[in-house]
Amino acid sequence: MEYRHTPVLPAEVTQHLSLHPGSIIVDCTLGGAGHAKRIAESIQPDGILVGIDQDDAALTAAADTLRLGRQAILVKGNFGDLDRLLTEAGIAYADGFLFDLGVSSPQLDVPERGFSYHEDAPLDMRMDPAGGGPSAADVVATYSEAELSRVIREYGEERWASRIAAFIVAARGRRPILTTTDLVEVIKAAIPAAARRSGPHPARRTFQALRMEVNQELEVLERGLRAAVGWLAPGGRIVVISYHSLEDRTVKRVFSELATGCTCPPELPVCSCGSEPVVRIVTRRPVVPTEREIEENPRARSAKLRVAERR
Repeated sequence: MEYRHTPVLPAEVTQHLSLHPGSIIVDCTLGGAGHAKRIAESIQPDGILVGIDQDDAALTAAADTLRLGRQAILVKGNFGDLDRLLTEAGIAYADGFLFDLGVSSPQLDVPERGFSYHEDAPLDMRMDPAGGGPSAADVVATYSEAELSRVIREYGEERWASRIAAFIVAARGRRPILTTTDLVEVIKAAIPAAARRSGPHPARRTFQALRMEVNQELEVLERGLRAAVGWLAPGGRIVVISYHSLEDRTVKRVFSELATGCTCPPELPVCSCGSEPVVRIVTRRPVVPTEREIEENPRARSAKLRVAERR
């Protein structure tokens, strides 16, 4: 299957990165290079694009799309390891970072990846299946009922989390839950029929929660954001597009902490921590897609873009 990627908020990303010829830009979520292609065109002739992805299919597709030779450095890895990856890439600093979070369209569209509740496939959900680590099937098979309930409630914001967790534990006692269809059937059985008649697919929130747990997405996001700030040149910017309220809250919190500086109790007359603000928040409110973009690309519906600038 062709690794397609329709970028979300492309004009806004280009605008807020303040791109110019000679910029060094790091795309931490390369995907099919939808954003990267626009960025690369804006920083020519002597700019450098560093593209990071942990998906081999994405890197292969991006290399074919970009065709920039030495001006594009493609690196396999997780942006949670940003310090190591950029050191290996051989750059000294960056003028901008882009984080386009969530699961890309091709990952959702390829059934074997196990992200979709619409297709029967192995219950995997790892962004990098070759990299090892537990799959969604491992989580479902080994987590206690309390742990499953916490994950589904916290990451999926699912009101039926406790009931779904109980049904999973009961079902796995009868036979292993190994495929997406196996899990969907358990979730449907757990959620009362009246609650299934409206709203999104009954498995949507649980699948989202398991994906976030398997890939440790919130922890990796915070680590990547804080590392990116250390690589930014003064005036450089971090642009983040999130698709989930927990992701957006994490971005907002990290940006706020980095923009605040002093962490001393308010009652202290003089600062004793010595911390100073390292970024300026550019977008006090998140930028969201227009109705027209949502019509053309429904997966943009929940997107929120936030920007911070290095002081």
